[in-house]
Amino acid sequence: MENLKLEASERKLNTKGDLKKLRLEGFLPGILYGDKEQNLPLSVKKISIKKMLESSNFMSSVIEMSIGGSKHKVLTKDINFHPLNNEPIHIDFQKIKAGTKVTVNIPVKFINNENCPGLKMGGVLNIVRRKIELRCAAENIPAEIVVDLANKEMNESIHISSVKLPDGAKPVISDRDFTIATIAAPTVVKEPEPAAAAAGDAAAGDAA
Repeated sequence: MENLKLEASERKLNTKGDLKKLRLEGFLPGILYGDKEQNLPLSVKKISIKKMLESSNFMSSVIEMSIGGSKHKVLTKDINFHPLNNEPIHIDFQKIKAGTKVTVNIPVKFINNENCPGLKMGGVLNIVRRKIELRCAAENIPAEIVVDLANKEMNESIHISSVKLPDGAKPVISDRDFTIATIAAPTVVKEPEPAAAAAGDAAAGDAA
């Protein structure tokens, strides 16, 4: 996965008035959490974060953060949004190093729908999990988990055991072979029997 880049500034002031002024100037307050290091208050441009949020895998993407003259590799730890307008108002990051094990939610991508016999027969792709929580090395986070639907039949389920994961990556749920999706048969709506329909019409006529 390609690293994102983000400029940040160390934040010295922390009062409510300071934070309000910061937001009015187009910045988000945040904290960089260090691995056995002191946490660092910082600020980043709100427009940069909003642009990154357009990516479905933003929360699992490694970010190359520049603070002054230093560079750090970080993951987004948490984002707070305004309850009314859903605008981001605060963001936290976690510093990572090579070899660091991280837990991330990775989006699932389905391919070869056109080569799926079950779908060709009118089946419906019933997606159980659109993201899968993985435990993996920080430098080996996949952009997506690919599920190949080629040769999948009607009523067939796709389990995590049938999906190829990056080397060293393991699903956080390890006590069962959980389902990612199924090729479900289409729902058939039964029409009323002619006799039953006629009886219903007659009853309606008598009532009138």
